[in-house]
Amino acid sequence: MRRRQFLGLAGSAVIGWPLAAHAQQPDGRVYKIGYLQIALAPSSPVALVAKDATRTIPIVMFAGDPVKLGLVASLARPGGNVTGLSYLNVDLNSKRLEILKQLVPGVTRVAVLRNPNVAIHAMFWEATEAAARKLGAALEPIEARAPEDFDRAFAAAVRAKAQALLALDDPLTVGYASKIVALASTSRLPAMYGFREFPDEGGLMSYGPNFVDLFRHAVRFVDKILKGAKPADLPVEQPTKFELVINLKTAKALGLTVPPTLLAQADEVIE
Repeated sequence: MRRRQFLGLAGSAVIGWPLAAHAQQPDGRVYKIGYLQIALAPSSPVALVAKDATRTIPIVMFAGDPVKLGLVASLARPGGNVTGLSYLNVDLNSKRLEILKQLVPGVTRVAVLRNPNVAIHAMFWEATEAAARKLGAALEPIEARAPEDFDRAFAAAVRAKAQALLALDDPLTVGYASKIVALASTSRLPAMYGFREFPDEGGLMSYGPNFVDLFRHAVRFVDKILKGAKPADLPVEQPTKFELVINLKTAKALGLTVPPTLLAQADEVIE
């Protein structure tokens, strides 16, 4: 098979790996489409791995800030073999903190769960810290590189007298969502997450892109590339749909009353 017949989707990323589907074209040609993903969540590190693996196979990626990460030259003109979608989670953490402040208005210290092994978390931290200063809150970093670090991280949050928790997007935390949610509950920490898997598991709330909508957009990228478009010429798209999910049962267990204005903003309320 010629390389031009192989397409990768990375981040969750289409990439030429053994995970492969087949796309039948009208002219009879069959393309293999590989799909690479970690812990059921789009991930910038996966997109970086995909780009390092090939400079020729077209890659449709999901990433937080593809320009700063070096995945593309610019959003308008990606250049190279990578294009796709940016889910803007650097800026989203500021918005998540604002929403958390609406639910817990008196919060002055927020624990931030981050992974030192994830390079983009340094960028997330800077943006979130700036937002916290404007909101009159201080951030308390708690770190987890592996599952066995979670208990220690939450113990550190309790010692620091954190009043709420913000979990940075990370395949590790998504993969252990139920454990994170349980620790936040026992630590009595109102928590904001980036993926709706967390409130589904009993977490307080999440705010982030609608990934079903993003995957639909990714399919359109794949279609264009299979029809001859070059990734270098396809502008990176940003999400237009975001969803706020609130778990009222968890809010009640934490002794929190969700303001009507915040409930009105919610796309889904779990009761």
